[in-house]
Amino acid sequence: MFPSFKRRIQPAPPATTRQIEVAGKSLPLTIKQNARATRMTLRIEPGGRALKMTVPQGLPEREVNAFLTRHQGWLMTKLARFSGESQIEEGGSILIRGVAHRIERTGKIRGLTEAIVIDDEPVLRVSGGEEHLTRRIVDFLKKEARQDLDRLVAIYTGRIGRRAKSLSLKDTRSRWGSCSADGALSFSWRIVMAPPKVIAYLAAHEVAHLQEMNHGPDFWALCGRLCPDTDDAKRWLRRNGTMLHAIDFD
Repeated sequence: MFPSFKRRIQPAPPATTRQIEVAGKSLPLTIKQNARATRMTLRIEPGGRALKMTVPQGLPEREVNAFLTRHQGWLMTKLARFSGESQIEEGGSILIRGVAHRIERTGKIRGLTEAIVIDDEPVLRVSGGEEHLTRRIVDFLKKEARQDLDRLVAIYTGRIGRRAKSLSLKDTRSRWGSCSADGALSFSWRIVMAPPKVIAYLAAHEVAHLQEMNHGPDFWALCGRLCPDTDDAKRWLRRNGTMLHAIDFD
């Protein structure tokens, strides 16, 4: 009997991070080696604030650098969509349930942040000092998101006869929502900037996971029954979701 040998696959080295210049802007680039990868792939992270690259294991650094040089034009074109539209400032605009509202400071130290209509123009009026503008807008968006999602989750859980353990709001970049095995629901509060049908879809999506912890045919059928606008909402998120992530609230 001949001895047998098993090929040992060397574990991939840890991912490395470095800065890369694109059109005068410095962005963090994470490079991950993958033993199964046969080619290099480059991805822009949600919001356009970072880059992620996967390369075959052991690939020489000069080939990585050459790949990045060849794709500078592509990166500049893709990242251009994030410039100029991501800053929160007085006179700028912010989406609330899919409607652009002009940001206007009241000039008062105290008072509520409120979305109103002035001369047929949607306006978000914000009190407090200029240094608190972004924080007050974030607080307002979180409050509105909580109001919408609490209501929608209550409706959808009632329809399927399930209960959510909890509902939390986060600022996640990798996903819009999640449902844990024990029924805890989590949502990105940024979804309140999307149109109402998209907010409704996200709530339906996560509630559907209370019954179907997968993305199989039964899950999508249930999701569609809860939210008839599921297909349209998914398309909207694919086209516009990155734009919402790009808004700088830091």
